[in-house]
Amino acid sequence: MFGNEMEVVTLGMGCFWSPEALFGSLPGVVRTRVGYAGGTTEQPTYREMGDHSETVEIAFDADRISCDELLDIFWNNHKPVNINGFKGRQYQSLLLYRDERQAEAFNRMKERMEAAKGQPLETEIAPLAAFYPAEPRHQKYYLKRYPDAMEKLGSLYDSEEELMDSALAARLNGVAKGYANLAPVLQEIQAWPLAEPDKAAILERVKQIRW
Repeated sequence: MFGNEMEVVTLGMGCFWSPEALFGSLPGVVRTRVGYAGGTTEQPTYREMGDHSETVEIAFDADRISCDELLDIFWNNHKPVNINGFKGRQYQSLLLYRDERQAEAFNRMKERMEAAKGQPLETEIAPLAAFYPAEPRHQKYYLKRYPDAMEKLGSLYDSEEELMDSALAARLNGVAKGYANLAPVLQEIQAWPLAEPDKAAILERVKQIRW
């Protein structure tokens, strides 16, 4: 739906519910998923996470929002020292890179933020080995607290999984948490590159939601 320059970053900044809503509220972010990464345990679950951490996978349109902008938001919305070591590795300040270009960007921005804050940032930067999506109940946690929203949005998609992977669900999860207002989201939807009947159907459903 968006541009061709799609990128994906994986990060951890404590409990994954709020970060997913935070990043999902941003124009330019195309998809968010929460899951487990950073460790070696195979097939982790919420109850048996092993040495993994709670993380968020963010797919974004690099023509609309940059990796540097996402990293700026990352470091300005959590305190690494306050979560490191809490509950083992479940809650970690964590950046997992997919290639050397991402590794360079992560380290460069970390140095910049440390200089700006005047202190070291206890954020672990490491290669991404695997990302394991969390159970459905954890995806778009705040949006799912509004059954009316889920019912109305469900009619727009073939499955709940397709809804959860949509930019629309990402934005409205941000609205449900309070990271975004509905009016700018409706305005953004009007500019999405969709057929007019599809946009009209989305706008109608969203306006009908009882928050």
